[in-house]
Amino acid sequence: MASSPLPAPPRHRCLHSSHPANTFIDAMVAGCCTEELTLNVSVHRVWKAAACEDHILLPKIMPQYFSGAELVGDGEAGSTKIFHFAPELKPLVFVKNHVEVLDHASHTLKYKTVDGGHLGHTLKSHTIEYRYEALSADTCAMTVKVSYDTIADKELPEEDVKKIKEGTVWIAKAVEGYLIANPAAYA
Repeated sequence: MASSPLPAPPRHRCLHSSHPANTFIDAMVAGCCTEELTLNVSVHRVWKAAACEDHILLPKIMPQYFSGAELVGDGEAGSTKIFHFAPELKPLVFVKNHVEVLDHASHTLKYKTVDGGHLGHTLKSHTIEYRYEALSADTCAMTVKVSYDTIADKELPEEDVKKIKEGTVWIAKAVEGYLIANPAAYA
């Protein structure tokens, strides 16, 4: 009886950057990218705005990208947040994120995309973890780790990885700008 060949080991890509420099670690199919950023707002305000109430804030401050959002649940771990994209972003219509971790003590948010977004287009799975750390009374560090598996065992094109990283920075900077311009918001 002939034995079947062993499957090829999975390929991984993990990118890390301390904005703007990038370091490539290894090229593979399942992968991750990490972005680190300093925000000029207290960790308390950023946490409340960007992690706890992002479904309220993002459509308000970024209507050109988010036409609305829904919260299913109480916002804590186990909840689902559905973000509807503006019509200009077709073929993207919505993204449904399941909140896996919302740890108020460590300022850690982790969610898994369960429907919409790039699932079915370029990705099989997509998970994002945000960690916020106070640097001073008015600044914090944000680290974002995006993990993904691609479709059809093809590497995620560099341009797509770049868009993921730029998107996380762009949203964080929009929240930071709003909080700086509105010092009483999320205080």
